[in-house]
Amino acid sequence: MAMRIWHQSFTVLQDLPAYNDALTAHFKKVARPDTEIVMHGMAEGTYPTNYPGTDICFDVIQRLHGPQFLMAGIAAEEVGFDAYAISSIPDIMLRETRASLNIPVVGYGESAMLFACALGEKFGILNFIEGMAGQLADNAHRYGLSSRFVAARQVGFTFADVLKGYSNPAELIERFKVAARKMIADGADVIIPGEAPLCVLLAHNGVNRVDDVPVMDSLAAWIKMAESLVDLRRSSGLSPSRRGYYQAMPPRERLKELLAFYGQARLAPKA
Repeated sequence: MAMRIWHQSFTVLQDLPAYNDALTAHFKKVARPDTEIVMHGMAEGTYPTNYPGTDICFDVIQRLHGPQFLMAGIAAEEVGFDAYAISSIPDIMLRETRASLNIPVVGYGESAMLFACALGEKFGILNFIEGMAGQLADNAHRYGLSSRFVAARQVGFTFADVLKGYSNPAELIERFKVAARKMIADGADVIIPGEAPLCVLLAHNGVNRVDDVPVMDSLAAWIKMAESLVDLRRSSGLSPSRRGYYQAMPPRERLKELLAFYGQARLAPKA
């Protein structure tokens, strides 16, 4: 049975045409034929002075961006999407959005970590944004995976290098492999490439292993997680827990009132 998934990027997708095109092609390759993935990004003008890779390094700035993710999830549910996917490795507002929606909500980072545990004993994360190691370690702990987590490290190149790699990938791939082998030497037997632009570049170029260690396709992981959760909801009626402080569902109208009161409603996305 067909399903529609709302993909939510931390980037303004229209500002990154090469990345947008690569995502479109990868989603078509990985998703089931009857799964439609509709791509959405942040509101135009979100980054007038900073690329999101700068903002994402600071907890307080991530949190300021958070309402866009929540409002996108609300919009996805209200127009009839079957699942909502936060496609950024720190899983911005994942817990809060999951508590606020009835449809399945998945995160890039959480999905990658959970699938990594089915492929090996320990995983490590290599991302191109400095300053996120602490948050990713905290997320692994919150997901109950500290004993399976080796480390999160900067891979040794920047987002600008990743963008150049879309037209000339050979050098960047070799640099990624060098960093991966260092992580493998420290005990990782699954490598998660942090942030979707790097993930899709590696996947597009067939990089799914370094030596005898798998390189996770984190985008594919959240697609398959979303598809599975929709299937389970339809076949078995399974849905998230609503017990406890973090899972209790707040009233939708009160959420909207507060988003409007704090001036966030103007950024609500168009489906």
